Amino acid sequence: MRFKLLVAFVEYDKSDAVLDAARAAGATGATVINNARGEGLHKKTTFFGLSLEVQRDVILFLVEEHLARHILETIEQVGEFDSTSGQGIAVQIDVEDAVGVAHQVEQLTKVVEDKL
Repeated sequence: MRFKLLVAFVEYDKSDAVLDAARAAGATGATVINNARGEGLHKKTTFFGLSLEVQRDVILFLVEEHLARHILETIEQVGEFDSTSGQGIAVQIDVEDAVGVAHQVEQLTKVVEDKL
């Protein structure tokens, strides 16, 4: 079975919605890294030298390759990445090999066979 790594940089207040939507779209779990800081096209303004940045989370999803694009598109829609500037980004990366996912392979095999 082949996997993709989806990496989503999401505003803190949308993390739970993105996680729930990704799971509904076929993701079997995620790892959340809190307190990430990002800088987009325009630098955030400051107030008396204090940054007014919104807290972000980095969410990592290891997903089956046939489900990856659908999950990625779902993350984009829920996170509103393309509709509103500065909301976040998500990328998809090929995974050469993975261990520790044997318990998920049975479940994923059934889901992928049903979708194909």
